[in-house]
This record gives sequence, structure tokens and C-alpha cells, in this order.
Amino acid sequence: MRVSISVSDFTWPGGPAAMGAHLAALAGAADAAGVHTLWLPDHLVQADPRKSPDAEMLETYTTLGFIAARTERIRLGAMVTPVSYRSPSVVVKAATTLDVLSGGRAWFGIGAGYSEGEARDMGLDFPPTAERFERLTEALEIAFRMWAGDTTPYEGTHYRLGKPLNSPNSLQRPHPPVLIGGSGERKTLRLVAQYADACNLGDMPDKGATIRRKLAVLEEHCADVGRSFSDIDKTVSTVFIDGESPEAFAERCGVLAGYGTEHVVLFHSWTLESLDALAKLIPAVADI
Repeated sequence: MRVSISVSDFTWPGGPAAMGAHLAALAGAADAAGVHTLWLPDHLVQADPRKSPDAEMLETYTTLGFIAARTERIRLGAMVTPVSYRSPSVVVKAATTLDVLSGGRAWFGIGAGYSEGEARDMGLDFPPTAERFERLTEALEIAFRMWAGDTTPYEGTHYRLGKPLNSPNSLQRPHPPVLIGGSGERKTLRLVAQYADACNLGDMPDKGATIRRKLAVLEEHCADVGRSFSDIDKTVSTVFIDGESPEAFAERCGVLAGYGTEHVVLFHSWTLESLDALAKLIPAVADI
């Protein structure tokens, strides 16, 4: 079982002047702990339900670049970038740059988006649901063209690129792994089957019923498009529990693995102490 973390709480002692030092220390600790990926949510306004909306929130790709320069092995990604917040070429360029400068450690996380209030408050595009999924499909088509070195014009319904150049290209070939956020059964999981290397599901308190159903739907979509279901990394988001023993953590991850997942993403207000505790838990799930 792979173990990753999501960092979304940036409220630390010392305010903005101390943020860089705090984040560098946390990233270094996660790197040393054996964490697989450090994920950041891609928001301009704090969206963690445990926090006030006006709490501190750092811009995602700038922050990922900062972390890349202070780590050596941990993978890095946005979970996930709303498709309408930036043009596809800008997002592909940002993820590719991160991949190049990190030595090939970037993910490309993207989704249809959900936060209409944030978009309205920050002056960002937030089209109706159907259009956001159309844009998501076109963004994925553009991304794969750019990683393939295809600079021919792209003419979509929503995006038109005269010469989608991506130089330098990603170190990871044929491209950085793609995670598509969301678990909608008709559209999102179909796009996962067509384009993604990973999906992300939530750990619901229903004894795995939701996860099993979503993965069964994903497997059907994979069969429809001629894709191997085993090619897709099934990640599940769950909470980190302070004080949890290695045995209890292993049991919890074993249950999640039994549902069909293979990669946990832990949410927490991370500190050096909680990352030190996590470092002691990761070996307990190495064989799950």
C-alpha cells in the first residue's frame, strides 16, 4: 500500500514570514518518512472544511516548485486543478516544468472543478457542469498532444491553439502520470478509463459499498475502451488519526485494500510531530 499526504492547512506560528521555513521542514520530513506523494489542493481560497475560508492558502504550482527544490524523492502533484481556472496549455506547461525541475517527480492532477463560490469570488470561469466536462476532455486531449510533441493546430469547441509547443518536454515519458479527480460514474470515471493513470475515491463510512461500486463502474469503462483496469492506480482519501498504532493503521489500510484500493492519501493538519508518527506507520503497510 502506497502512502501519500495532502497538505492544505498553511496556518502556522509566525504568519507569512515563517511559512517558507515551516513548509520546507514539513516537506523534508515527508521526503525522509517515505511518503509516496505530497499533494496540494488547487484553490486560491482556503477550501479545507476544518478551516475558515479566509485562512491562509498558497498558490499551488508555485508551492509545488518550492517543495521540489527542497526534496529529493517524494512525488508532487495537485489534487486537483479545476479545468476552467487556467488555460490547458498553461497547466500542461506548469506540470511539465515541475517534472523537469524535480527530476521527473510530477503528477498531472486535473478535474472538472466544483467550487462555484470560489470562482465567483476570485473572478474565475465556472461554466455549467456539461461545459466543464467538455473543457476537461479537450484539456486532456491538448495535454497528450503537447507531451507527444504534436505542435499542429488544435481546434476544439472551447480551446483553439495555433501551435501547442511544449519545450522542454517532460522527463517522465510518455508523460507525467495523470490523476483525474472526482468519482462521477457516467462522465468522470469514463474519462479516467480513457486518459488517466490514477483515480481518487473517498473513504465513506459504508463498509466499502461506495468504493466497490465506483471501481466496478470504472472496470466496465476500462473494458469498453480497451484499457486494462490494473493500469490505473486506485487512490483513496482518508484521515490520518493522531496516536494510531502501526497495527491499527495496517488493519485500516488492509480493509481499504480489500475494497480494491492500493494507495492511501492522508488528510491532516500536518506538523513535524505527526509526520514523525507517520514515518513509523508506513513500514507496517509495505506488504499490503
